[in-house]
Amino acid sequence: MGEIVNHVFEKELYYEDVVILTYKIRFPQLKKTCYRYGAQKFNQFYYERAVELKEYCENELFKEAKELYELNQQNGYPIMVYEIILDYEVTYQANSVIALYMDEYMFLGGAHGNTKRESQNWNLRNGKQIAMQDLFLNQPYYIIDILKEINEQIAAKIETGEGQYFDNYCQLVQENFRLENFYLVEGRLDCVF
Repeated sequence: MGEIVNHVFEKELYYEDVVILTYKIRFPQLKKTCYRYGAQKFNQFYYERAVELKEYCENELFKEAKELYELNQQNGYPIMVYEIILDYEVTYQANSVIALYMDEYMFLGGAHGNTKRESQNWNLRNGKQIAMQDLFLNQPYYIIDILKEINEQIAAKIETGEGQYFDNYCQLVQENFRLENFYLVEGRLDCVF
């Protein structure tokens, strides 16, 4: 199958000898695999994404962080250090398939940071990402089945007191469900909301 190696872009950015932005961008690269074309596509996808985020941090966000620093200095407010962390978790790796999700955390001043999760599922044989419909061939109502399963799991959690959900959770699940936001796990798929 191959070995996934961690690569990291990490830096502290200074303004007037004060750290105003830090980033740590961790991304996967696939090595030692017989699926060379698929590995090349996989590696290129994550490398380009990491470089794009690094450049965004060092240019646009650094500029914003400088402006916030100056504003806080002028008004006697505490210094807020922008923080960006990109990390990933491999959830499935077997045969020619790799599935993972990436969490992107950003603190840009304010009360708290924000985390966004995205997922990808790869078929290394052809170097393409797997779409959810690829997993449900000849099952035209698979989306309805998935939404029903999600709602049943939420109802079970509500019944046992495991979680708190809005009364209109069925509507919210339907509105927020995205076909591209899933990742494979041994024996099942999980959805990202």
